[in-house]
Amino acid sequence: MKLSEGVEAAIHCALVLVGMNEGATMPGAALAEQFGVSSSYLLKHLNALVAAGIFESVPGPTGGYRLARAAEDISLLDIVLAVEGPQPAFRCGEIRQRGPAKLPASAYAKPCGINAAMLRAERAYRAALAAERLSDIVAEFRTEGDPRSVAASCVFVARHQRPQKSISTKR
Repeated sequence: MKLSEGVEAAIHCALVLVGMNEGATMPGAALAEQFGVSSSYLLKHLNALVAAGIFESVPGPTGGYRLARAAEDISLLDIVLAVEGPQPAFRCGEIRQRGPAKLPASAYAKPCGINAAMLRAERAYRAALAAERLSDIVAEFRTEGDPRSVAASCVFVARHQRPQKSISTKR
């Protein structure tokens, strides 16, 4: 199975956003630059993450993206489904019912064994992705990642995050 590069980019962007201060945002252009992808390509995936309720988009000159919910409430499956869509990776076309030796429909009363096996694998794959939380990946990176990489990530977030503006209630 091959997932699009958009899945990788989306997960990396989500992990960057985990490291931001509460309420801060990150411009999409900064995220695109960080991972060497075009802004227009990444924007499509960022919009999918917003539509799925994983990211929040804040408009305006100090706007950008931030997580819409806590990192422990976001799984890799959430991100994969937002980017790739909910369809299973394998889609049975019932090709066993085609060709010159085609039998009557009654010969195919039982589901295709290949389809059943692929759907079992899909359920296992999705269950494994659902068990992987952004918070766990970040915690592992912070404790087991190369210190240079951890430091570079922290510097990037500190340089590019935009603090939340406070709302003035002056009258």
